[in-house]
Amino acid sequence: MKLRKVTAASAVLLALSVTATACGGDKKDDAGSSGGGNKITIGIKFDQPGIGQKTPQGYSGFDVDVATYVAKKLGYNADQIEWKESKSADRETMLKRGDVDFIAASYSITPERQKLVDFAGPYLLAHQDVLVRADDSSIKSPADLNNKKLCSVTGSTSAQNVKEKLAPKAQLQQYPTYSACLTGLQNKVIDALTTDDSILAGYASQSQFKGKFKLGGLKMTNENYGIGVKKGSDLKGKINKALEAMVSDGSWDAAVKKNFGPAGYKNEPAPKIGDIKS
Repeated sequence: MKLRKVTAASAVLLALSVTATACGGDKKDDAGSSGGGNKITIGIKFDQPGIGQKTPQGYSGFDVDVATYVAKKLGYNADQIEWKESKSADRETMLKRGDVDFIAASYSITPERQKLVDFAGPYLLAHQDVLVRADDSSIKSPADLNNKKLCSVTGSTSAQNVKEKLAPKAQLQQYPTYSACLTGLQNKVIDALTTDDSILAGYASQSQFKGKFKLGGLKMTNENYGIGVKKGSDLKGKINKALEAMVSDGSWDAAVKKNFGPAGYKNEPAPKIGDIKS
């Protein structure tokens, strides 16, 4: 009889232990609370050198440095960050579904996107530009792209923007990747590559390309990079405070120099929160 009572008591204790574990141990803490939970999930690009790139050594790029700084201000150490690839077409869906807590992935703030998600920032003002060979001095304005072979990735709006609005006689060349465009540029198969200057600087900063290319400095559009959060999330205000701190303590400038410096990227000063250039 005593054996049965002990066994029954042990069973109750075991059940309580399992219940407690199920309720608390696997719960993902909300990053929008006071911070310092188990982990925070952040969306970045995995394939943009200088911006967001996954390598055998880990993750690197300006967006990665910004996101890591913000996470720390929210109460999360680097080893508590779970990085998730956020392709351009998937970003709004990932935020709406709650797949990530926030996204820092060369994410330009536009009126259309603001209807679907909220943005903290901006934290970088980029511009559509061109990358040319270091010894090429023939392209000094958008009009100089007329009759030039201009490359961008398949499906990109950048090259089309140039042809429709700035250089109607530009010869568009669409390649599957920016790396393929760079090879074509290096081999003189094409004359210029176009997309955001920050992305171009990241590619040109790779060790195998150092000194071979330069940015045109044409500033054809304004691209206000923001950190995307779910619509109505209180993370927006907290991230904005973290971004202001990053600028004031010099960490923002250090991140720009580290990730874009080798390409001679003449970046704009850190933008003020909420100052979106049209």
